[in-house]
Amino acid sequence: MQADLVISHAFQLLTLKGSDHARSGYAMAELGIIEDGAIAIRNGLIIGVDKTEMLNEKFTGRHEIDASGMVVMPGFVDPHTHPIFVKSREDEFEMRIKGKTYVEISQSGGGIRSSVDSVRKASEQELFDLAEKRIWKIIRQGTTTMEAKSGYGLSTESELKMLRVIKRLNDKLPIDIVSTFMGAHEFPEEFKLDKWKYIRILKEEMIPAVAHKKLAEYCDIFTEKHVFDLDQSREILVIAKEHGFRIRMHADEIEPIGGAELAAELGAVSADHLGAASDQGIEAMKKGGVIATLLPGTIFSLGMSFYARARKMIDSGLPVALATDYNPGSCNCDSMQFIITLATLQMKMSVAEAITASTFNAACALERQHKIGSLEVGKMADILIMDMPSYRYLPYHFGSNNVAKVLKRGEIIFG
Repeated sequence: MQADLVISHAFQLLTLKGSDHARSGYAMAELGIIEDGAIAIRNGLIIGVDKTEMLNEKFTGRHEIDASGMVVMPGFVDPHTHPIFVKSREDEFEMRIKGKTYVEISQSGGGIRSSVDSVRKASEQELFDLAEKRIWKIIRQGTTTMEAKSGYGLSTESELKMLRVIKRLNDKLPIDIVSTFMGAHEFPEEFKLDKWKYIRILKEEMIPAVAHKKLAEYCDIFTEKHVFDLDQSREILVIAKEHGFRIRMHADEIEPIGGAELAAELGAVSADHLGAASDQGIEAMKKGGVIATLLPGTIFSLGMSFYARARKMIDSGLPVALATDYNPGSCNCDSMQFIITLATLQMKMSVAEAITASTFNAACALERQHKIGSLEVGKMADILIMDMPSYRYLPYHFGSNNVAKVLKRGEIIFG
């Protein structure tokens, strides 16, 4: 049978073949490895996966890639990013080095609010050009699908502008970019003394406008004591669900206020951060089918001492995904490879668990596991060819790029 492309002789082919549901417990450590593996691709889809000798008996490729000595694996899926912004905030990074906390910086006028003014003033084209350059760096690090949030506009006009930029990026760039509305990222300066007025704007103006224009799949919110409390979060998210949005949440990042439990109550697809999630919150998410998306890069960048309890979550049977949280303030990291290093060193995940969390479970966090996240017949050929001697080398060799080639839908987009 004729294939458009055959990738052969991979030292290790990580298929991640398994259940169509988010993996938890022991299943997160099962990578479905084929030694001397090969993949056949036609029309952007995988049509064969096997040992090279067996696959070559069934398929011939118009083009071939010899992956001898390489690891071949699914493309990274990054289910939590904030790439639409103007100015970086390295000054805040230095403030944290000198002892200021994230909350202290935020309450003194820094943090999310400090990105809002420049985003409001920027043209749509300026935001697009800046984000396009950033996302190409992300692609070269091996990400083939990513989520992108609004949330630095905090007005109807500026939030819609950000979401239009995300749509244009998805239309132009070779990877898939999933759009999330996050007008509930912070209270803008003009409403910091009248928070309920801003909440009314979110409920009565922003959410209906985004839904009408079909500019986002998801609605996210920053549920934390210093931002949106539980009652405010519930009120906003209920309205979002009524308008057809699926729910994501920034939950229990700094204090265990019950964000994880609220995510379970409202049927959120994913609850993210979770650095302070309680045992009760972990159990509630497990029962509610919520994926725990952990962001160790943020904890690292903030200089905090406690990481999300990935080991507890996995051993409890809660599916865990990983993401960069790429943003201008708390985590200016665009590398899923470095996130895997942090996950293994700081959250005691095994290398296999971290890879599952960065590919298949991350795809589940975006409800796209039937198309991406594993290398199986019928799925999109989103593939990384990694210049490393084994999959365990990935977190071990950090601070540099292990990616030799990135393929999206069977086409080489880097390398």
